[in-house]
Amino acid sequence: MPDIVIVQAPSALGLTARGVEMLPGALLSHGLAEGLRARRFSRVEPLPPDKTRDPETLILNADGIADYATKLAAEVGSVMGDGDFPLVLGGDCSILLGNLLALRRRGRYGLLFIDGHADFYQPSAEPLGEVASMELAFATGRGAAVLADIEGLRPLVRDEDVVVFGRRDGRDADEHGSQRIEDTPIAMIELDRIRAEGLANCIDEALSHLMRSDLDGFWLHLDADVLDDAIMPAVDYRMPDGLSWDELVATIAAARMSERLVGMDVTIFNPTLDKRGTIAADLAQALVRGLAPDAAHSRRSP
Repeated sequence: MPDIVIVQAPSALGLTARGVEMLPGALLSHGLAEGLRARRFSRVEPLPPDKTRDPETLILNADGIADYATKLAAEVGSVMGDGDFPLVLGGDCSILLGNLLALRRRGRYGLLFIDGHADFYQPSAEPLGEVASMELAFATGRGAAVLADIEGLRPLVRDEDVVVFGRRDGRDADEHGSQRIEDTPIAMIELDRIRAEGLANCIDEALSHLMRSDLDGFWLHLDADVLDDAIMPAVDYRMPDGLSWDELVATIAAARMSERLVGMDVTIFNPTLDKRGTIAADLAQALVRGLAPDAAHSRRSP
């Protein structure tokens, strides 16, 4: 199994709020690298944010996010070129574009999108122009070319190569006028289905979709708000319900053990909302349990 190499991606360009850029430091301070026996590779710094929403595209920081995507893609591509497994610590969800750009330069890859939200808004329906609510739409080639057609490689991932897992904002998205992900070929395994059909069955379905022979592998995107609000209140857009720590660990572990998972990013956890640091510690330990269960053996579980 490839060695894990950590890439720090502390970009909050896709949000108006700040705090998520502190995610890498918070997780690393709680022993994430040591628990994973991982190497720290690099830190990709974003351009300063532009607080003015572009009047033409209605996107906040579009140019800065596109610039960041190319820089992050270079780092992720370098890690993969060495045969290692990049673990990218964000940041907000807009960092997904850089990770997928790295894969798109190499071939055809799938995406396991573990997120409480579908992040499929179009700019006209996103009140603040935040790319962190739109990145899956851009990644699948929808919207303004500045983000939907980076390097002329639209789409970064095909609809039929995506599985959205654990989403629970369907009603809110409809009420706020988001374009409907349900009307696309994107595979959806929402939280209600996980509860009805069982986690193991849903994981098997997701991985079967992503382990097809026509794919070179798949990437895992983790937004911390997929977790139950009772255990993960340190996010900027909260919703009730969500996955438990054990459910998250089981999902990550199954993806890792499939041997087709080529990399992963972690986003949206906001350490400024975790005053005692206990949530960061639990998240770091969950990642260790999921990505390196042998290393986590005999350590405490969140």
